Amino acid sequence: MDLDKVFENNKQWIKDKLEVQKDYFEELGKGQNPELLYIGCSDSRVTAEELMGAKPGEVFVHRNIANMVSGIDLNAMSVVEYAVTHLKVKHVVVCGHYACGGVKAAMQSADLGVLNGWLRNIRDVYRIHKLELNNIVDEEKKYDRLVELNVQEQCVNLIKTAAVQKAARERGLKVHGWVFDVHTGKLIDLKINFEKYLRDIMEIYHLD
Repeated sequence: MDLDKVFENNKQWIKDKLEVQKDYFEELGKGQNPELLYIGCSDSRVTAEELMGAKPGEVFVHRNIANMVSGIDLNAMSVVEYAVTHLKVKHVVVCGHYACGGVKAAMQSADLGVLNGWLRNIRDVYRIHKLELNNIVDEEKKYDRLVELNVQEQCVNLIKTAAVQKAARERGLKVHGWVFDVHTGKLIDLKINFEKYLRDIMEIYHLD
């Protein structure tokens, strides 16, 4: 990538925006009011706002390898706390994607150095669902199913947090699990049963 070209593209982008709306950047500078927190993968093929057709200011975004939500990840927990408690988003989405390199790496036994600790979270997902996954003969289908199950378990991790539990009780916040199919461009709603998960999880993880 030619970095000089990046700045040329930026100038053209500014020009294009101002031609459509003269006060575009004045309005942008007044603040944000997103209704959705998107937690996705850092994969360069999965651009959050673009695949949803969202405009600047509409989506609060957090991305990491394999769209993980870990209670000991201060970065992710800070994003969740800020978006849910202060921005008061109405929806939180965990969005995985097929052909995810992080999920595929977790299915292998190789020592990946500093990534081992991070990918262990995905291996835990495999352990929880190993009976289902081990019954899938086709490796690609197994890989895709682990992507889906990983999204599901990260939604569960979200529901374990005090911020999400409180917002769900007080103002109807919802958690959703999606998968982006990089082969077709389609967003797939996994239809996570948020209310059931919330009830089940709060038996053990209830936080006032």
